[in-house]
Amino acid sequence: MKDLAPTIYRQRLVVEGYPKKAITDEEIKKFLSELSVVLDMKQLIEPVTHRSDMYGWAGWIHWETSGAHFYAWEQPLLFFSVDIYTCKAFSPQQAADFTKQYFECDSVEYQGF
Repeated sequence: MKDLAPTIYRQRLVVEGYPKKAITDEEIKKFLSELSVVLDMKQLIEPVTHRSDMYGWAGWIHWETSGAHFYAWEQPLLFFSVDIYTCKAFSPQQAADFTKQYFECDSVEYQGF
């Protein structure tokens, strides 16, 4: 993929895993706020969540340097996916380790780009 804006720093990370239990609205909000602290991102709003009866929970937080989205399924299995997009450098390992610990996962998979 050609970098169309080489003078603008962008970093992306996807973290996915299997939580030990269904993830609630409040857990998503708390996770996104705590992730802000872990990654040293300035939180501009409180996290927002919404539930789809068909697909489960989604959440979003706006940071001064972009933000993060969170998705949680209960069916067909307990699963989550976190999408982080920023214009400020952060540690992918730190984000993955925090996510794994927060949701008490045996492991998580993550990929930055």
